[in-house]
Amino acid sequence: MEHTKVDRRVRKTKALLLKGLTELMEQKDVNHISVRELTDLVDLNRGTFYLHYRDIFDMVNQVEDELFQEFDNLFVDTAPEDPTVSSTQIVLTNVFTFLSENEKTVRAFMGPHGDLTFINRLKNLVKTRVRKAWEDRGLDPDKFEYFFAYTASGCIGLMESWLKNGFQESAEEMARMADSMLTSGVDSLLS
Repeated sequence: MEHTKVDRRVRKTKALLLKGLTELMEQKDVNHISVRELTDLVDLNRGTFYLHYRDIFDMVNQVEDELFQEFDNLFVDTAPEDPTVSSTQIVLTNVFTFLSENEKTVRAFMGPHGDLTFINRLKNLVKTRVRKAWEDRGLDPDKFEYFFAYTASGCIGLMESWLKNGFQESAEEMARMADSMLTSGVDSLLS
């Protein structure tokens, strides 16, 4: 019983710190955020912060690790139930839903004051998964880097635009759009 209370308090404290961090990251770069500034914003003492993190960068790394663990799970079991929906569209729907559900954190990490490491980690995680699908299809391994550079930049750009536009479209609509652009190019949007 006591263990559950502690876990709940820890989760609430970390959520409060994350909320404060994302607010500060909307205003300034991570390397300009101090522990004092963060704890003052969320009305906690610095000692509480140090119970969970060594410094701001440790907090950023732990938050990213948790996000990427969740993100990696999106690629598991993507077999479509509906034959008219591709497995790529299912994965993309999962990705856009994940972004929507973690809007404030993702906005902070991908925004102008975000952590470039976050976007690079995102690309590398997706690259590993896409490379496996590429190899499973028996496609030319020499062409993979070109394919990935093109598609990753497009998908990251699409995600950034969606963030900037305040998630006006649904995750499903964004996934359909991304899938369509990946398979048919820009012509799919013009018809």
